[in-house]
Order: sequence, then C-alpha cells, then structure tokens
Amino acid sequence: MPIKSLQEKFEHELADIYDAEHQLLKGQQEMLAEATDDTLKEMLRTHFEQTKGHIKNLEGVFSAIGEEPKREMCAGAKGLVTEAKKMLEETQGAPKIRDCAIAGSAAKAEHYEISSYRDLIAGAEIMGQNEVVSLLQMNLEQEESTAILIEQSVPDLLQKAMKQSDMKETKGAQASPTH
Repeated sequence: MPIKSLQEKFEHELADIYDAEHQLLKGQQEMLAEATDDTLKEMLRTHFEQTKGHIKNLEGVFSAIGEEPKREMCAGAKGLVTEAKKMLEETQGAPKIRDCAIAGSAAKAEHYEISSYRDLIAGAEIMGQNEVVSLLQMNLEQEESTAILIEQSVPDLLQKAMKQSDMKETKGAQASPTH
C-alpha cells in the first residue's frame, strides 16, 4: 500500500519496530541460551525484560494514535536475527568467541533500534504527539543505555576470547611433534 501522508509513514514505521521488537525478543532468548559469560548473560536478561516493556510502550503508542497494535514484517530485524543465528552456528565449540559474536550481534540490533526510535520520535514531534514522544523516548533511552553497556563489555569479552584462542594454539603446538 502506498504511503501518502506523514501519519501513514509513522504508522508503518511503528508497526515495523513493533515487529522488530518481537523478532529481537525471540533472538535475545536464543542468544541468552548460548551465552557463557556471566556479565553478558545478565545484560541479555536485563534487556530481555526491557524489550517486553518496549513492546508494551509501543502498544501504548498505538492506543494513543487510535490504532490497534499491528506488526509490519521488519526485514531489517529479520536480517539481524538471521545473521546472529549464523554466527552462533559458526562459533560452535568456541564459547568465548561465541560470547563476542553474541555481543556484536546485540550491539548491531541496538543501533538498528536506536535509529528507528529516533526517526519515530522526530515524526511524532513534528505531528505534535507529545504522549507518543514520551513513550518512544523511554524506549530510546533504554536502547542507548544497553548499547553502551554492550560496547563497554566487548574489550573484556575479546580478552577472554584471546586467552581461549591462545590456550588452543598452545595445546595444538604441544601436541604436534617437532622434528
């Protein structure tokens, strides 16, 4: 359906992020099940609960604009989830490297959501929908905070992955006969 007004664009993007939050919630569950680092797992658990709140806030936005909540398939989120699943498969047997992959995937998703919320907020502000702006702003602030936490955890996760890689290389060198 062609979009012909700012309101239609807003509603389309709202349905898109509503679907994205649902897809990413499911993806977070899968990443949490695969994570081994305690700090990463706690961040994922916390954000999982926040994401449930984001969905409720989006339902409040739909209500505020007089619409029923609806999902528009979000190809961006689908791609992010597909990429994350591929990374989980490719890091089988290397748990610390997998933790790095999970953090990277989560950070990508956060930045996608941040961009989406900023765009929605700008549209809502232009249309004078203050209640909507407030709900969207709550989601944006949590997404930004989560992105910062994930990004701050990356150096530690990389160090742990490096140690795991070094141990494998050392064990491999010890097992190889030298001539």
